[in-house]
Amino acid sequence: MDNYFVADVCDVAVIGAGHAGCEAALASARMGLKTILFALNLDSIAMMPCNPSIGGTSKGHLVREIDALGGEMGKNIDKTYIQNRMLNTSKGPAVYSLRAQADKAKYHTEMKKTLENTGNLDVKQGEVTEILTGENGVCGVKLESGNVYECRAAILCTGTYLMARCLYGDTIIESGPNGMRNSTRLSKCLEGLGIELQRFKTGTPARVDKRTLDFSKMSIQYGDENITPFSFENTPEDIYREQIPCHLTYTNAQTHKVIMDNLDRSPLYGGVIKGTGPRYCPSIEDKVVRFADKERHQLFIEPEGEDTNEMYVQGMSSSLPADVQLKMYRTIAGMENVKIMRNAYAIEYDCLKANQLKLSLELKKVKGLFSAGQFNGTSGYEEAAAQGIVAGINAAKYVKGEKPLIIDRSEGYIGVLIDDVVTKTSKEPYRMMTSRAEYRLLLRQDNADLRLTDYGYEAGLISEERYARFLKKKSDIENEIKRISKIVFGPKEEVNELLESLGTSTLTNGVRYTDLIKRPEVTYMALAPIDPERPQLSPEVCEQVNIQVKYGDYIKRQTEQVEKFKKLEGRLIPEDIDYSKVPSLRIEARQKLEEIRPVSIGHASRISGVSPADVNMLLVYLN
Repeated sequence: MDNYFVADVCDVAVIGAGHAGCEAALASARMGLKTILFALNLDSIAMMPCNPSIGGTSKGHLVREIDALGGEMGKNIDKTYIQNRMLNTSKGPAVYSLRAQADKAKYHTEMKKTLENTGNLDVKQGEVTEILTGENGVCGVKLESGNVYECRAAILCTGTYLMARCLYGDTIIESGPNGMRNSTRLSKCLEGLGIELQRFKTGTPARVDKRTLDFSKMSIQYGDENITPFSFENTPEDIYREQIPCHLTYTNAQTHKVIMDNLDRSPLYGGVIKGTGPRYCPSIEDKVVRFADKERHQLFIEPEGEDTNEMYVQGMSSSLPADVQLKMYRTIAGMENVKIMRNAYAIEYDCLKANQLKLSLELKKVKGLFSAGQFNGTSGYEEAAAQGIVAGINAAKYVKGEKPLIIDRSEGYIGVLIDDVVTKTSKEPYRMMTSRAEYRLLLRQDNADLRLTDYGYEAGLISEERYARFLKKKSDIENEIKRISKIVFGPKEEVNELLESLGTSTLTNGVRYTDLIKRPEVTYMALAPIDPERPQLSPEVCEQVNIQVKYGDYIKRQTEQVEKFKKLEGRLIPEDIDYSKVPSLRIEARQKLEEIRPVSIGHASRISGVSPADVNMLLVYLN
C-alpha cells in the first residue's frame, strides 16, 4: 500500500452503518478494538427505509437475543418506541413475540448518538470502493477519495446499497433506499476477489399524509397496557410512556381491479426487475395475483413518528407507477382523499451468495473479511442486527487470535438464522420465522438472557454489574423451583376456595405445588395467596418459574432432542478432508459438501442435496 495515502489505522473497518453495521461496530469497539464505521451518508445511520418498527413474530426473539449478547437494538427501541405490543399471546410462550412501533427519526438520532459516544469507535462518511488484501488477508479499505484506512479485519454491512436502483412504473432511479446515494464500485472489487454475487429485490409502500386520512372509517389498534421492554436491562417503569395508536383498514375488489388493470405497467411483471423478491413479504401486486380468491388484504396505517405527518401503509408495498399508486390507495376505506408524500418503490441490489461464508460469518476466500445483514441475502432490520453483532464479535476475536463465537441451532434464533443462511442456498431474501426453529420451546423470547448472556459476558459486552444481576436472577429461579417442588397442598378450605375462583377442580387429596401449576387455568403467580412462605421475587423470575414448571415435561423432551443434536454437532469433520476420497458419495452430495465445507456431521446433514445415506457414508469414512 506504499502508493496510497494512509489516512488512519484501525483494527476493524465496518462498511455500512445500517442495523448490521451499527451492531458490528459497537461490538468490536466495546471489545477494546479500534474500529472505524463507514457510512455513505451519516444521515443513513440505523435508518428504517421500510417499516418503522422493531420486532414482531420471531424477529422479537432476535432482538432480545441481541440484547442478551450485549447489543444495542433492544435498548434503542426502548428509548424511541411509540407503541409496544406482545404478539401471539393467545398461543404458547414459545411464539410470544414483542413488537414496537418506532419513532423513525428518533431511532436514527439515538443510535447515532450512541455510536458517536462509544470509546474506540470513529464514524466516517464516505464510499468504500475497494477491499485491500495482502498475504495475510484483509489489510485495508480504500475510499472514493483515494484515502486508505489500514485494518486487520473488515466487515461488509452494505445492506441494499450495492449497485442499487429504485423502480416504480417506468421510473428508474440509480440510488439506494429512501433517496440515499448508492454504492457503485465495491461490487466489482468483490468479484475481483473471487466473491460470487447475486441480485435480490425488496420493496416498500408509500408514505401518506396523515391529514388526508379519515380514521373514523378504520379500526383503531392500541398498544399493550402493560409494557414489556426489549432490553433485559430495563423495567416497564423505566420506559413507560403514553402510546400512539395505529389503525387497520383493508383493500377491496375495486383496489384489486385497479392493480390488475395496470399489471402490465409494473416493472415486476414487465420483466424490468431481474432480482428475486421476498416470498414472505410480497408486493400488493403479488398478493392480488397469487391470492386471487381473497376478497381483501389487511393494511396497517402506522405513524412514522411523533413529529411528522407521514404514515406508513404496511402491507401495500408496490412498484406500480405513481398515478396508479394514487388511484389504488384512494379505493381504500379512510383513504379516499389521500395524498402521497413518498411513492412506493421496489429496490434491486447486489448481495452475497451466502454459502461462501463460514458459520463465523467470515468469507472462506478472503481471510479477515466478514459479512453481515442484507448483503448476506436476508431481509429485515432484526436479522441484519443479529448477524451484525456476531460478525462484530468474531472480527474482534479474529484480530485477537481467539476462537470465533458460534451459536448453534439449539442455543438461539441467531444460531438458526446464521446456520440456515450459510448452509442452505436461498433463492430469495431470507426471513426469520418461528417455524424455522426446531427447538422453539427452548428458544423463547422470555429466556434469551438465560441462554446467551454468558456468551456476551465472555466477549466483554456485558458489564460486571449486569452479569451479577443475571446470576442472581438465574439463582432465584433455580432456588424457587427447587423450593416449590417439595411442597404438597392438601384439600384445605383456603386452597379449594382459590382453585374454585380460578375455574379449576378442587382437591380431595394432596397435590404437588408443581402439578397445580401445570393445570391450564392455574399459574404460579395465582397461587401466591396460599403460599405464605414465598420469597419476594421479581416479575421476570416469577414468569420463568411459571413457564419452566408448566411446560416442564415438554421442555424435558426437547432437551433430550437437543442432546442427540449436540452429538452430531460435536462430531467434527477435518478441515482438510478430501470428499473425492469418500466412497459411495453421490456426485451432488460431493459437490455440495465441497462447496459448503461443513464443520460437523450435524452441519453436513442440513445441506440441501446431502441425503441421510450420504451422511452415513461420511460417518463410515470418518470412523
